[in-house]
Amino acid sequence: NPLQWMYRVVPVQIQCKGNKDMDKNTLFSSFGKWVMPINFLTLHEQVQTIQQDKYTKKLTTRAYLLLFLHAHLHEKESLRAISDSLLDEEFQKALGLDSISASQLSRKNNAVDPTLLAHVFIHLVQQIRCHQQGSRSTGLSLKIIDSTTVPLCLTHYRWATFRKTKAGVKLHVRLVFMDKNTVYPEKAMVTPARVHDRTQLEVLVDEKEAMYVFDRGYVDYERFDRFCDEGLFFASRLKKNAVIRVLQTFSVSEDSPILSDAMVVLGTPQKRTEHVYRLIEIHDSQGHLIRIVTNRFDLSAEEIGEIYRSRWMIELFFKWLKQHVCIKTFYGTSERAVQNQIFMALIAFCLLVLVQLETCAKQSLLQLKRWLKALLWQPYEKWFRRIQFQGMKSARGTPV
Repeated sequence: NPLQWMYRVVPVQIQCKGNKDMDKNTLFSSFGKWVMPINFLTLHEQVQTIQQDKYTKKLTTRAYLLLFLHAHLHEKESLRAISDSLLDEEFQKALGLDSISASQLSRKNNAVDPTLLAHVFIHLVQQIRCHQQGSRSTGLSLKIIDSTTVPLCLTHYRWATFRKTKAGVKLHVRLVFMDKNTVYPEKAMVTPARVHDRTQLEVLVDEKEAMYVFDRGYVDYERFDRFCDEGLFFASRLKKNAVIRVLQTFSVSEDSPILSDAMVVLGTPQKRTEHVYRLIEIHDSQGHLIRIVTNRFDLSAEEIGEIYRSRWMIELFFKWLKQHVCIKTFYGTSERAVQNQIFMALIAFCLLVLVQLETCAKQSLLQLKRWLKALLWQPYEKWFRRIQFQGMKSARGTPV
């Protein structure tokens, strides 16, 4: 199990202009600081184990990872654009490459085993968890589950056939809600779009001491009963046509946004849940009725409503990925190429989250990304000073 592996972080030092030797005076660039959490030693060992770089003379897996992270950062739209990024001399120094062709990039992108990048992603998640455990958060951690479909051209992606005229892949994610400014993907899987969300629920809901939130696409009464048996807590939106039998109603104050609060069993008499559940009715921001089912009876109805509202954060997360890294257009048409690009996007996101946590930044990840691009080959202290200076101005109420 890769989650049980022990890692030792090996920093990636990138020389600034004018420094010839990697000595104590060597400065980290902002790009080097950004990718520092990646454990390149472990990555190298895994590459050696599966002989990923056997016969490779130029574009190693390490160089490939850095190249494509740089591409996500700058939202490069093609392999030719990635190839042209090596016209930057500072980037050449970082990679130890002076050029690479688009065809070489394509071959490497199709050859790299996505498991390698999945392990990099898992290691970054572990580091974010360490930050989370060091915070003052109390109670059960809130974990939001959902998926997003990335459409593909059927002509070029036959392996991902979704419907007669469409192709696509699904990114299934378990997102940890730390606070209203910080979320991170804790678990991710890429499947063809035809795979139903419910089939991934067993994999995504597997840890106790957490509160899981998901939408009605994941409703499965048998699994709900199993969650109760295993001590797993959840809140889910209920389908409109759900059959409900009310056993007991609870009082709701007149000034509460909650419309009703009741103890119920779900399903028809022929196929009914074994456990009792709590059903809360509330209006969303647009005035639509929402029915939330949960196995938490220890919280107030208002708290359950707020917990479910936090599900919106995963929609914002998917929107961020599609707008600020490259997962709408792909650099390759093979299944491996698509999976690699999606895992690269997740890695880029986690690296930004780690910077946000390390600097206690109040700015958005998008703002941190903008400053990183502007100061990419400058000493990272300039990037961090910018983050902290703007944070101080915000704290004083000065317009940023």
